[in-house]
Amino acid sequence: MDRTWMNFSRASNEYQNGVQSFLDFAFHNSSQENMILCPCKKCDNIYWHYLEVVYEHLIVDGFIRGYKKWIFHGECTPSGDSSMINPGYPYSGYRQYVREDDMEGMMRDAFNMRSEGFQSFPANYVASDDYNIGGNAFMETRRSVSDEQQNEEAAKFYTLLGDMNEELYEGSKFSKMSFCIHLFHLKCLGGWTRNSLTMLLELLREMFSFAKIPQSCKDMKKVIKDLGLGYNKIHSCPNDCMLYWGDQRNQQSCHVCGKSHWMNRDAEDVNKDEYGPQSIRKPNKILCYFPLIPRLQRLFMSSKTTEFMTWHHDQRTDDGLLRHPVDSLAWKSFDNKFPSFASDPRSVRLGLASDGFNPFKIMSTSYSTWPVVLVPYNLPPWLCMKQSSLILSMIIPGEKGPGNDIDIYLQPLIEELK
Repeated sequence: MDRTWMNFSRASNEYQNGVQSFLDFAFHNSSQENMILCPCKKCDNIYWHYLEVVYEHLIVDGFIRGYKKWIFHGECTPSGDSSMINPGYPYSGYRQYVREDDMEGMMRDAFNMRSEGFQSFPANYVASDDYNIGGNAFMETRRSVSDEQQNEEAAKFYTLLGDMNEELYEGSKFSKMSFCIHLFHLKCLGGWTRNSLTMLLELLREMFSFAKIPQSCKDMKKVIKDLGLGYNKIHSCPNDCMLYWGDQRNQQSCHVCGKSHWMNRDAEDVNKDEYGPQSIRKPNKILCYFPLIPRLQRLFMSSKTTEFMTWHHDQRTDDGLLRHPVDSLAWKSFDNKFPSFASDPRSVRLGLASDGFNPFKIMSTSYSTWPVVLVPYNLPPWLCMKQSSLILSMIIPGEKGPGNDIDIYLQPLIEELK
């Protein structure tokens, strides 16, 4: 069967007709409960879907690279015998399968612990007080983890691993860790306040007293904080003249306009250490800065994104058409100007964008907050502009936009990029 259509543009008639012929073949030979394994790049022949869903995935995302022998969809195996690879599909277990999350895999990606030195977490690990790593360590009945390197990252990893292995309640499909991550994700997507999430947790604790549900939003953050990717608070002049950062961290007033560092000037002598725990002084303005390097490291450490970070060099189609910034003259001109940077396909190319918005959604109130967003152009075009791929670099607070003084706020980012 001719399958050259799989290399065509997904917008072409040849590709769409080819997808239809694949679906006809697959549903005739391997469907169960009117579903087949979806061979798109995201589902990776793991998840079962109906015909309409598989068709949409293959048009939007395309086939898994190199999947020319349809062995998961009823085609003969390479050995040439008549046996088919047709995965068993107990319908009752399907929904359980798709709901389960690879929390351990996510954590191993986050801490770069996919090497042979860190084995998968078995069911017979138990808490041990004999070996204390960050207050929560584990040992196997036959082998202790005390041989592992004792460092801060390992301590966080094993602490999170313990929370992952702790059931939300007896017999639950969810762990305490997955519950917290799912609920916090909903908080972010829905724009819930901390108080609203705390009230929800209180209600859930009252309804399901047997479950290990955190008491508040603050307690829930403590469970997942070691996953990392936090942010730094940097004080700034309210007139956008300077950042109280680096050598100027402890200045009491702006050296440009003379404006006080603090809202309550009268409280300046209460505590000489302005960052001390007893300080009651509040800064006039705070920049929220999200360090870039840890976020770029995650892109290379994650098993789901690492191969795409060199897409612009290894996998793109060079046919003269403009599909991605890598096809532009500006990209090629930059490569010619900086050949040492361009020689390594892992070098990260970033685009920067910023705009102001009113976070209070009240047009009569004049307030403008400016997020600065980075776009990783190493990723392919179907990923680099997705919301999940965008990197929030900083949030510049209002009440007015920084205007031409935005370069003051970009200093931490520029310093990190050097």
